[in-house]
Amino acid sequence: MKNIYKGLILSLLVLGVGLAGCSNDDNNPSPDGKDYASLDDKLDYSLARNEVDFLMETYEKDADRKYHDAELPTKFTEEQNVFMQNALTINLNHSAPVVVLPMLRGIDGNGEKVYYIITEASDFKMAKKLGVNYSPKLKYARGSEGVQKATVNGDGYMVFEGSVDFSPVRRIEPGTGEFAFPPSVAQPGAVGDENYSPIVVLPSNLVLNATPVKNVTGLHDRIPEGERSLDLDEMWVTLQILDGFQGGRAYYYHLVTDAYDQVPATIELGIYAPKLGKIPQFGQSTLDEESALLGFSPVGNGIDDLQSDNRQGLSSAILSDQNGSGSLAPLDPINVFPIEPQNELEKNNNYSPLWDAHISKWTDEAIEKGYQRRITSFQDLKSLVDKGWVVSFTPDAGPVNSYVAGLNASNAIINCPVIAHPKN
Repeated sequence: MKNIYKGLILSLLVLGVGLAGCSNDDNNPSPDGKDYASLDDKLDYSLARNEVDFLMETYEKDADRKYHDAELPTKFTEEQNVFMQNALTINLNHSAPVVVLPMLRGIDGNGEKVYYIITEASDFKMAKKLGVNYSPKLKYARGSEGVQKATVNGDGYMVFEGSVDFSPVRRIEPGTGEFAFPPSVAQPGAVGDENYSPIVVLPSNLVLNATPVKNVTGLHDRIPEGERSLDLDEMWVTLQILDGFQGGRAYYYHLVTDAYDQVPATIELGIYAPKLGKIPQFGQSTLDEESALLGFSPVGNGIDDLQSDNRQGLSSAILSDQNGSGSLAPLDPINVFPIEPQNELEKNNNYSPLWDAHISKWTDEAIEKGYQRRITSFQDLKSLVDKGWVVSFTPDAGPVNSYVAGLNASNAIINCPVIAHPKN
């Protein structure tokens, strides 16, 4: 009887049909208190729960272990401050930080086997169940052309519309102007097709951040040692994480998976995903704005002395790339972020992994006077902008954003889920 019942549920999932008596957001108020009636559809909570349950059950069958158990206490210490509770292990050694995540199997738009990770969910309870970051702002991606739709098939595997080509050879060369950034050549090592987006909408309207890391064409560039860094029997993958600053503290570890623009996709070893640019809304970052994005600030021309403790910026990351070939991962740009994920906060939560870049630039006068240093927080950034030492690197690209110190949006989205921010 149990197998018959499971088969019936899976059939409904494939068809995208809700079960009798399913509740929706009318009965389950939205986590941030907003009315999402203006969106195309609302979340079918019961269907979302079934979708997630079957994805987890299939993973557990494939890996012969639990995907995540929300009832168990965290395996990480308070000092480690790990947000991604589904992480199997994490190495916060500052010289080579990595995270090991569960790797699920699915089917891509070419009908081929694909392995992927889940890092965020748009619903509070589903994020808890999956052990991933809660990102209510992802709801605003629904109905846009920037997402891809997916279903759960009768075997419990995700079936995607799009696919990624991991075969290109990543290549980056410094710019020929005053700074290494922007580069003169930027060729990403992975390219999504016209249907690919990491922001996935299931039939229930649950939104997941689900990025492929392996398929028939190759591996994600954030996998540090190729096939040795993943296991297809135990279903895990090791991924490099990057340093950043938030609230005056370094080691704001995040994982770059995708980018809308070829330049950040190449610099930070992500998948070039053009569809991300169709997710609303550049330059909008506050709770009151209906945007799936959240503003942050890379530094375009920070100190590029690779031996300096004050090294920071996109130029320094480009210069650190071995021979410009990408054969080794570049040094981190050390970008500046506004907030941490708040996975225990169901309402008034502003976290999103879709970071809307507002690239800053030290002025010639600030450089001449020796004021260049690491920018360590949004408050610090605002102070430098107010003093006139820092301006927008791309002043004509996008709208001015008061949330990001009045800098202009650079019209570049980087998908970088936040993994941990250790307190020691």
